[in-house]
Amino acid sequence: MSAILYPVAPDAEAALAAPLGRAARAREAAALARGESVRFVTQGVGPEFATREAALEAHAGKVEDDRPGRLMTLAPEDRFCRLMEFVAPVGGRRRILAPAAPVFAEGRRWPDRPQAPAATLWRLQISFWKVGEAADLAEGPQARQQRRRPDAEPDRDTLRALTRQPLRAVRPQQPLDIGLFEVRPPEAPHTVIADE
Repeated sequence: MSAILYPVAPDAEAALAAPLGRAARAREAAALARGESVRFVTQGVGPEFATREAALEAHAGKVEDDRPGRLMTLAPEDRFCRLMEFVAPVGGRRRILAPAAPVFAEGRRWPDRPQAPAATLWRLQISFWKVGEAADLAEGPQARQQRRRPDAEPDRDTLRALTRQPLRAVRPQQPLDIGLFEVRPPEAPHTVIADE
């Protein structure tokens, strides 16, 4: 399995047009950035499109296309872009849909939709190594520890940074134990033998 080679660049437009190089790991990205700090980010780039077909036409060759007659599959290392669908803003603000409450009436659990479905837009999202920006919470407490703190609720930006930080182990992984039907012979304790 090949790793995705993400662009290394100072911003999303540069990552799409002219990156410094491409790297799969943070240490490789730091080497391409000549010692500057790097952080893995995913950002929207380019205009918004009303339909998925228009977005696929505009970004041909950058994302996979599954339409009949235009089928295109990217190599595994080139899959750093994707199309993202989001709810179109109404009056300059993002529309937030209220959750539906169950009714349990006349053999139905959920009510009929009271409103028309929200209009959506499509935009290209690119994942890349951003140069010149230190990792915000990567060295700080883990998300599970941050959530348990008794102080005030974190703001929107802090929550977004917590959800985008890489997963880290709580403690180092312990060596694997031997199975139920395996034994270590006394003459070679470094060897595990199946005992069935």
